[in-house]
Amino acid sequence: MSASPEVRSLRAAVFAVLCVLLAAGGHGLASGEAPPLWADGAGFLAVFAAGCLLSGRERSLLGIGGGMLATQAGLHIAFEAARPRMTMNMHGMPMSHPHAMTPHATAAHVAAAVLATWWLRRGEAAFWCLLRRAVSLVPGLAAWWRVRTGPPAGPVRPDAVGPNAAAPGPLRQVLLRHAVSRRGPPPGLSYAP
Repeated sequence: MSASPEVRSLRAAVFAVLCVLLAAGGHGLASGEAPPLWADGAGFLAVFAAGCLLSGRERSLLGIGGGMLATQAGLHIAFEAARPRMTMNMHGMPMSHPHAMTPHATAAHVAAAVLATWWLRRGEAAFWCLLRRAVSLVPGLAAWWRVRTGPPAGPVRPDAVGPNAAAPGPLRQVLLRHAVSRRGPPPGLSYAP
């Protein structure tokens, strides 16, 4: 099952918001200052565009995890580049404070990405299950509505109905018209010794 452009946009927006909030929050906790809003917006647009391209079908846990780790690394580098380079210390001297990727920071990034990946995969599975059920339910609801409301109120053109057209059957036949019963052996096979 493939996704429509609206569904792709919705999935990409959820992924982008989660990635940017996670990266900006971690960056703010690690460095003591949040990334500028323009960097958050640029990160969101970049992740949203990539998400729209990649969200055409259901993704596995490994696919979501790989995308999440790559996105977190890219946003970390982008937020680090957007941060002002020089600050003043108490004595008025310029001081640079790079945000190093220590083992603790790397572990925090990986743990946050794994948790977000698990959460996104659960949401992804639920979303696709809901879409599949909706797609299978809609034809039945449409048939039920047609039977319930009756034939169209307007005059019927003679050329619109063929000579072999049957009158609409009961509701059960209309709802189950595509059902296939496959009980018993296939016709034409003999099981006699």
